[in-house]
This record gives sequence, structure tokens and C-alpha cells, in this order.
Amino acid sequence: MGKIKDAVLAKEGEGELYWARSHMPILAQIRKEFEADMPLNGIVVGVALHLEKKTGVLLETLAAGGAKVYAASCNPLSTDDRVAAALSSKMEIFAWAGQSNEEYYWCLQQVMQAKPQILIDDGCDLTLLAHKGKMEGIRGACEETTTGVSRLRSMEGAGKLKFPVFAVNDAYSKHLFDNRYGTGQSTLDAVMNMLNLIIAGKVVVVAGYGWCGKGIAKRASAMGGRVVVVEVDGDLGEDKSSGSGVHKALEAHYDGFSVMRMEEAAKIGDIFVTVTGNRDIIGEKEFLLMKNGAIVCNAGHFDNEIDVGYLNRNAQERKEVKPNIEEYLLGGRKIYLLSQGRLVNLARPTGQGHPVEIMDGSFGVQALCVAELAKNTPKKQGVHPVPKGIDEEVARMALKANGIALSKPTKEQMEYAKSYDGGT
Repeated sequence: MGKIKDAVLAKEGEGELYWARSHMPILAQIRKEFEADMPLNGIVVGVALHLEKKTGVLLETLAAGGAKVYAASCNPLSTDDRVAAALSSKMEIFAWAGQSNEEYYWCLQQVMQAKPQILIDDGCDLTLLAHKGKMEGIRGACEETTTGVSRLRSMEGAGKLKFPVFAVNDAYSKHLFDNRYGTGQSTLDAVMNMLNLIIAGKVVVVAGYGWCGKGIAKRASAMGGRVVVVEVDGDLGEDKSSGSGVHKALEAHYDGFSVMRMEEAAKIGDIFVTVTGNRDIIGEKEFLLMKNGAIVCNAGHFDNEIDVGYLNRNAQERKEVKPNIEEYLLGGRKIYLLSQGRLVNLARPTGQGHPVEIMDGSFGVQALCVAELAKNTPKKQGVHPVPKGIDEEVARMALKANGIALSKPTKEQMEYAKSYDGGT
């Protein structure tokens, strides 16, 4: 176990980082501000994010603001070894592609041994690890993803969350950047990279119609897919900003998609994408209903949405036919599992994660929230919303980067909005 230090990989990684930097104007502006103000001077920042080029630019931005960065991956399959090698000469990186579970947690432990004062987490694994040890000196954390925020709220409800955490995922601009547009494009990109098959005409089953599911459904439909949405009639504690299960199902119906239960969708689907943040979405019952050649993948954070264990225990034959594509022979039918049931849009080498410009916005929110923790740490432990000023500032920076300017409301309009005195 150890860090990647390879000159050839590092040179390739510098090229990846250069390309990302060239298309991330929001982080470029924040970096200039950080270099001038040094808001993180001397602060140890512990990171668990997908270690690839966009994340690399975020880490460089934090370092430019004076932070001492210690970083690991938040997924065993998502590290780009080229970027990890390039970053290793600038900061402490503990990540490589294809980690075992033991290696994955060893890397997280190395980050925690640096005694970080601020954490940046994706999925809550680093935060949970912090709560199992000594937490002296930890000012707070920033959580990147829907699943992580859900876990944090469970901890908060049980009285187990011992420091403040900004729910970066719940910033409205982050929902737009990352969840809807990022996941929508990156998931379909990865699936197409792997399969080299046409989407048009196929039945694409999307399990979960939250922010991420909406993005995937929209992109699949735009490519000619016949989209089926699966939702549940119940409250599973997920992000409420896009409504309950029944609201999401109704919205999917009015958006023009077929809506049904998974046991119905399993019979007709060609491509299945789970994106619920919950477990056991596709298992024995659904696998036994699927037609020959069905393709199954996951775009939710953890690898428990699909019961891969059932396939491994019950398939008559299993083989890897291409990178990140496994073929299972089950009852005379072939079922194809992508990326071992892990994040399909980030599993290398076929997944590249969200588009660069998308992560520029999301990581802009992240960087400013880290600076906020450093200078104005919330006094109360628990989950905190991203300050409205940060959320709107990043949205304005994104508009400016795209050459868009908006007019300010007039004094009269502002007064009218406050008066509730409508016209006749």
C-alpha cells in the first residue's frame, strides 16, 4: 500500500489537470481570491472525493489558499491514477484505481492520521471514520452527495453527529450543476462508452426520480430511449427538495414518462439504472423477470442498490466480456452488469465523471464552504444549509462565465414584492 509516484503517469495527469483548469473559470476566480486572502492558511483539510481531474483542480485551489491537503478517494474504482500521480508531488494523496475494501479504508485512515481540522466528504465515510476516533480539532465538514447528507441527517436525528457539517449537496445551484445535469450526462456517457450500443428505441428504466434520476431520464429520452420511471409510495428519508415518492411519480408522469413498479418494469426493460440512494432496488425477483440481454447499472452512491451477491451466488456462468462489463448466465438468460454495481459514471476506465464545467460550479460551492468553515465555523453541531450568499454567488459566477448578465429589480419592483398589494 502507498502513494502513486510515477513520472510517466504524472506527466499524463498534468495534461488532464491542465484541460480541466482551462474549463473551470469559477474555481480560477476563487483561486485568485484565495491566493490574495489565504483563508485556509495552515489549516489541514482531509478529503474523500473521487480522485480525478476536476477534483484535482479543487484540491489545487484549496492548497493555493494555504491549506495542507490530505486526500483519499471515496470509491474504490473511481481514481484516475494519472491525476493521483500528478497531485502526489504537491500534496498528500492516498488513492489508486481498483482498490480492495481493505486498501480503501487504509487510505481513509491515512487521511485521518493527519489530524484534519476540516473534512470534505462524499458519501460520509470519512465523517463516520472521524466519529469512531478522537475528534479533537475538527471544526466541521462539507458533504458533497445526496447519500452522504441522508446519512448525516440520520446521525443528527440520533444525536450522534458531533460537529457542524455544511450540506453542500443541498445547495440549489449544486442540485442543478451536479445532480441533474452532471449525473444525467455522465451516466449516459459512461453507458455508451462501455456498450457502443444505440440508446434510441430501447426501454430505459430509471429507478428513482430525484434530482439525479430526472437528469438521467431527460438525457435518455433526448437520445430516443423509451423511458420508464420507478418510484415508491413512501418516505425513505431522502432529499425532500424534489418531493416525496408520490410527488416524484406524478411529476415523471406529467413529464411524459411511463411510471410503474419495478416488477412490471423488469419484464420490459433493456437498460436499468438505479439512482435512489437506497438498497435492494434490483434483486432476485427482478432478475428472474428480466429478458435475455438486459443491462443493469447503478448511478447511486453505494453498491447496494443492485443485489450483486445474488448474481454471484446463483448465475450458472459469469465472465468479464469487456472492461466494466460482466455477463451473468441466469436461467438460460444473459444479464449484463456494469461496473460491478458501483457508480457507473465514475468507474474507470469507462467513466469520466461529470462534465468539467458542471464540477466547476459544484466545487466552487465546496471551496467557498470550506473557507466559510475556516473563518465562521457554525457554533451548533449538526447539518447546516449552505449559506444563501455562497449559493447565489456561485450561480452568478457561472452566469458570468457563460456571458450572461441579468438586470437588478427596480426599487419599485422590490417594494411591490414586499407589499403583497396586487393590482386590479
